[in-house]
Amino acid sequence: MSKNSWWRNIWPPLTAVLLFLLLWQVATSFFHIEKWILPSPLNIGHELLAGAPSLRDHTMATLKLTLIGFGIGTAFGLLVACLLHVIPVLKSALYPLMILSQNIPTIALAPLLMIWFGFGLLPKIIVITLVCFFPVAVAAMDGLLRTDRTMMNYMQMIGASRGQIFWKLELPHALPSIFSGLKIAATYSVMGAVVAEWIGADKGIGYYMVLQKSAFRTDRMFVAILIIVALSLLMVSCIALLEKWLVRWKPQQTGHRKGWSLR
Repeated sequence: MSKNSWWRNIWPPLTAVLLFLLLWQVATSFFHIEKWILPSPLNIGHELLAGAPSLRDHTMATLKLTLIGFGIGTAFGLLVACLLHVIPVLKSALYPLMILSQNIPTIALAPLLMIWFGFGLLPKIIVITLVCFFPVAVAAMDGLLRTDRTMMNYMQMIGASRGQIFWKLELPHALPSIFSGLKIAATYSVMGAVVAEWIGADKGIGYYMVLQKSAFRTDRMFVAILIIVALSLLMVSCIALLEKWLVRWKPQQTGHRKGWSLR
């Protein structure tokens, strides 16, 4: 992507955000809104700078928890997707249960995990794993099912084994879908870490939010939200860079003809 093209893509949302912050600042000043109800962007920025040393420790704790849970959830999701893809009977039996598992609110499940496994690292990792594995697994299964049938028939004709078809055709073809699932899971992982810290932790952005809620420090609550958004954007950006490095091709379809093209 050229520099001009990058700027054309970034300036509309950047302008919208700046205008929103300006209107927010003007509204809080003009209507004399109390800081404990709705702090201005300048108040939030001042509090962010003033509490930077403490916030750094809380942010690193949340980031560490997020990365561990995201890694385990991603690996588990990919493993489940591959198993269900190669064993159709297993997919018929387990896929409906996977759908049902997502109907259980995380905030309701977290206290049970704390009761069963204590207040250590394990229940928090389980929470993040549960919210991450499903989008990765569903995206991977969808990508594996969309393999080019013409190429698959060709590989079968030349005597390729099931393993060779999977590793050299199905899995590479599914990478774009897998990365789409990874981007969704990356944002969910930050949310899962914060929810887990709400239930029981001695540090982290979720723990910080609980403390500030009790003190009615709305400005610090907005600081925590800002950090959560920044962590989510960082995670998604890293996944996007990895995708750009690994996936140098993409499927294309012109009329009724399917094929591959280099990016």
